[in-house]
Amino acid sequence: MNSLIEVKNLIYEIRGYKVMLDSDLAELYEVQTFRLNEAVKRNIERFPSHYMFQLTKDEYKLLTSQIAISKKGRGGRRTMPYVFTEQGVAMLSSVLNSARAIQINIKIIDTFVQMRQWALDNKELTKRVADIENYLMNYAKDNNKEIEKIYEAIDLLMDRTKPRKIGFNVDEK
Repeated sequence: MNSLIEVKNLIYEIRGYKVMLDSDLAELYEVQTFRLNEAVKRNIERFPSHYMFQLTKDEYKLLTSQIAISKKGRGGRRTMPYVFTEQGVAMLSSVLNSARAIQINIKIIDTFVQMRQWALDNKELTKRVADIENYLMNYAKDNNKEIEKIYEAIDLLMDRTKPRKIGFNVDEK
């Protein structure tokens, strides 16, 4: 994993948390997923529910529709995946003591921090865009009423200024 952008693509929002899948983390750490989960389970007291939780079947289905995860029977998972929040990823560094785990954790934490900073930096911009949208919605409503009045006036003028039939009226007998 060379880039923070690549790590960012492995972060999902589930239950209001930004999380990473156990399988993605295992791949980054270059260990098997069951080994990562095994190390976590041996140190489960370090992983409260806001650090790590297991996906429900519905959450997993939603996630598999968004990303490519292999299906059961084709080398896929037999249990629902675990996901780790930023704090859970940080805690993984105390469970996985390899040099690679330390490097990867630094990249992942940096990515979470950058994402949070971007959100804070753009909070004002987001608010201003929402204010402009609200203003335009209200302004457009007022304009629509005025435009309707103009169309009614035009229709009235068109009725009054319709040309009358010109010419002779010949009745054939």
